[in-house]
Amino acid sequence: MNRIWRLKRREPELSSSLAASLNVSPIIAQLLFNRGIKDEMQAHHFLHGDLTSCHDPALFKDMEKAATRINRAIKSKENILLYGDYDVDGITSVALLNIVLTRLGAKVTNYIPNRLEEGYGLNINAVKLAHRNKNSLMITVDCGISAHKEIDLANEFGIDVIITDHHEIKSETLPKAYAIINPLQKDCNYPFKHLAGVGLAYKLAQVLLKNTPYQVEEHLDLVALGTVSDMSVQKGENRILTKEGLKKLSTTEKMGIKALVEVAGLKGKIISCSHIGYILGPRINAMGRVGSPEVSLNLLLTSDPNEAQTKAGTLNRENRNRQKIEARVTSEAMEKIEREINFKDSRIIVLSGSSWHTGVIGIVASRVIDKFYRPTIIISVDGKIGKGSGRSINNFHLFNAINSCKKHLVDFGGHEGACGLVIEKKNIIAFTESINKIAKDVIADKDLYPALDIDIEVELSEISEKLIEELALMVPFGPENPKPMFSSSNVYLRNEPRRIAKNGFKMLVTDNKTTCEAISFRAEGMSVPYKGSKVSLVYSPSINTWQGLSSLQLDLKDLKVAE
Repeated sequence: MNRIWRLKRREPELSSSLAASLNVSPIIAQLLFNRGIKDEMQAHHFLHGDLTSCHDPALFKDMEKAATRINRAIKSKENILLYGDYDVDGITSVALLNIVLTRLGAKVTNYIPNRLEEGYGLNINAVKLAHRNKNSLMITVDCGISAHKEIDLANEFGIDVIITDHHEIKSETLPKAYAIINPLQKDCNYPFKHLAGVGLAYKLAQVLLKNTPYQVEEHLDLVALGTVSDMSVQKGENRILTKEGLKKLSTTEKMGIKALVEVAGLKGKIISCSHIGYILGPRINAMGRVGSPEVSLNLLLTSDPNEAQTKAGTLNRENRNRQKIEARVTSEAMEKIEREINFKDSRIIVLSGSSWHTGVIGIVASRVIDKFYRPTIIISVDGKIGKGSGRSINNFHLFNAINSCKKHLVDFGGHEGACGLVIEKKNIIAFTESINKIAKDVIADKDLYPALDIDIEVELSEISEKLIEELALMVPFGPENPKPMFSSSNVYLRNEPRRIAKNGFKMLVTDNKTTCEAISFRAEGMSVPYKGSKVSLVYSPSINTWQGLSSLQLDLKDLKVAE
């Protein structure tokens, strides 16, 4: 697939000034500029911010009201129900609040819905069960902001509901909950609007543990797991919480996390965002996709090392099972696209199938985008009802598009980059036509090519170990703080590229001043050059250490061979 190279504008005078004030290289200063950080105070906070830089949780609307109600429930021994989502963000949120409330002496139970049987969000049957179990207080985490009728029923039963949810608000009115902690409320003055669900749970816990001997910071390992897995932006407070949480993950005392790290082959390693996103997160998510999310929750809560090892092993096996299911559904979806989709008419791919596991359709949508680069919605149909999951591309707000087609839907939710929906089978065609009509007016031809946003063009000889050490200041990487990408021209191949892995290659490149190894493990769409070729490269630089020796290495993103 052809990629558009988009080189950001260089500001040499401004970056030199910022570099001098920060005592970093002009390249690092330019990277900060590219992320909207243009003065010394902002830059210092970005590079060196710590927990003391975070905002006071009391700034949240309803935070004091929520904390007062929870403390009253603890003192009067009321039955408290924690209700969370089945993904990593939801599970870590429930785990964090469960640990904190239990330490404070609360009578607390957990409820995480089954993805396949109950779907996303608070549901009526769960509210009825809470009533039967004499729960007088329910706290939702990572869900609840759209649960109007469910909260109305809870109110009828005399159950107070505290909503903590970071999702976008899709209606003009809010549910009639006892308290709502969501920074996206119009009248909420909390400055940072991008906390994950577990970030909100952490903020609530921070208030509950104030003036107690317990330290909320010991649960930053859970915050990092949930924040990174939920693809939350890595700026502001998220960046600080993730950075501190990564440190905590590498030294965690939680038996479940230690067992998971070990079974995933990461014991003894410094945990990174990549480890969470590609190794730990998928294992926690696997039970929510193809089994019971309670297993993942209980893993995070257990203090028994034997139980932790058993449950971590279960997650590992279920993740392999999830991978097999995902591969089958992906294969069937790709074949169906080749047969059914007319790319001249379809700006958005909407695909449905009757035997597709709903636990993997979101991942399958991402796989389709990797190949065809169009917003994709995959719908699993069971009888007369379909459940769908969608993923988007740059410059297309999927939630807004879905919202404009809501007359065809039973229910929906999501944000700019992803969505979930419920639809009657008979309405799928009408929905497909409607959302594609919207997309034709919004998505230009140029938007259907993936773009590589290049931070800066440099001479290969400008890349050094010292620069890469400075790049570590910008960790953690993630949405809105992507891993920096460099480009270099006038580079030559010193040898014939050698094939590695399933679809990759590595080679030696030089500009006659610096020689280093360039490597790609996924070379789809790249023209593999030959010895002596003159090439332009897009890459992220790193230091590769092998058998005690360190050397410069380029992680290739794309290349062009000069004609």
